[in-house]
Amino acid sequence: MSFVVRAVDVGSGNTKYISSIVSGEIRCASFPSIAYPSMREPSSLPGFERRKTVAVPINGLFYEVGPDVELAADTFRATQLHDRYSESPEYLALARGALAMMKVPAIDLLVVGLPVASLATRKAALEKAMAGEHDIGGGKTVVVRKALAIAQPQGALVDFAVQHQKLATIEREQSLIIDPGSRTFDWLVARGMRWVQNKSHSVNRGVSDMLQAIAAEISADIGTPYNDIDAIDWALRTGKNPVIFQKAYDISRAMPMAHSIAQQAVAAMMRWVTASYSFQNIILVGGGAYLFKKAVKEAFPKHRILEVKEPMYANVRGFQVAGMNHAAKLQETGSPALQ
Repeated sequence: MSFVVRAVDVGSGNTKYISSIVSGEIRCASFPSIAYPSMREPSSLPGFERRKTVAVPINGLFYEVGPDVELAADTFRATQLHDRYSESPEYLALARGALAMMKVPAIDLLVVGLPVASLATRKAALEKAMAGEHDIGGGKTVVVRKALAIAQPQGALVDFAVQHQKLATIEREQSLIIDPGSRTFDWLVARGMRWVQNKSHSVNRGVSDMLQAIAAEISADIGTPYNDIDAIDWALRTGKNPVIFQKAYDISRAMPMAHSIAQQAVAAMMRWVTASYSFQNIILVGGGAYLFKKAVKEAFPKHRILEVKEPMYANVRGFQVAGMNHAAKLQETGSPALQ
């Protein structure tokens, strides 16, 4: 009987997970990293309208998570932008929501990720929290027999090697993987598939800082507090200006501020990364890649900045491949680790 391997990447902006594997094709899905708490199971409340969410019971509360969670949430949008995010009930609710949407009753190996700077201190606790039986609501549970936490950009490195058919040659190359997320700006220096810990790190300078800075600029322009972060995010991704007071607001006026934040993040990385001429691959991934590409290119003008398809899912796709390879090795050796 084959092992069931799945992966989930709970980010501060979006939760990405493996929805299915069909004929060897890894399929991904995501939902906003918002966990809306309630004292009662939402479907039992009067006037409840069915939506694409699940209610995960944790510590006496029901956390509603899923693609339609914004229909449930109030106007206050709490974000878990802190170093202990992976130990919060919101993180657990998001992870269990992803487990529910995978629609498998038991997982032999679940691969999850952490920012580079958090891996050493949070790895053991996260693996322990993700292993075992998980109540996903509605009287259903998912059993995770073993969990494995790896650095988030390490997943992207695996995904890059697979997409560019470099698994056979990358062992002789040095790579820099850059992963701008909602909260953190991560980078990982690797020799082959092994990462160099004393050159890899992360700083809290991500997309959320850009969105907040742009909101402040808009507020100053219109003379009233503006905090529609989702509208700014949508405008940046689509290139369409947000509508404010029934008029299109020229968001390009605030882009120099966003670029300045990207430059700050890249500058922090450059203090750790030396001898850039030795990199055969500089790989930019993550949902915020497009906002940091100009600053990264400015820092590495003599390199071609490499990308992958659907960069938001690069980490979780790589987690899945790494997990399947890990499970295959255990099967070959007859290890009981996944039994």
